[in-house]
Amino acid sequence: MTPSIKITSDQLRLLSLFERVTKTGARDCIESSGGVIFVIHTGKMGLAIGKGGSNAKALRERIKKPVDLVEYHDDPARFLRTMLNDKMIQDVSVETRDGTKRAVVVVVPGKKGLVVGREGRNAERARLLAKRYFDITNVSINNPERAALEI
Repeated sequence: MTPSIKITSDQLRLLSLFERVTKTGARDCIESSGGVIFVIHTGKMGLAIGKGGSNAKALRERIKKPVDLVEYHDDPARFLRTMLNDKMIQDVSVETRDGTKRAVVVVVPGKKGLVVGREGRNAERARLLAKRYFDITNVSINNPERAALEI
């Protein structure tokens, strides 16, 4: 179940700009210190990016901040897998313990740094969106060797 999400007037303005530039809608918009994150409806990522990245580039130029596009999925494991680069993820599991949800992401050997991102940017974005949409309080990104030890 998706928690109630409140959108500010600034976010509505950004969503409107997004629709004008990309000719498609976005589900959500989040302003963060690293820029603006747009959560795209499932299956609309190609339209949002545009040919050769033209829409993403136009958004960046109009907003004058970095822009991240994330495709939404109803399944939290699929959502995290897609957001963190599906090709570098071996497994994603979501478990509930003591009434709190936790996601464990196992990466392809040697790719943890790429998945986590510079200064943990990708990991922080994943934590923010997992909490916002699925009430997942912790997202753990592990190497396969470490995951084998935890099980």
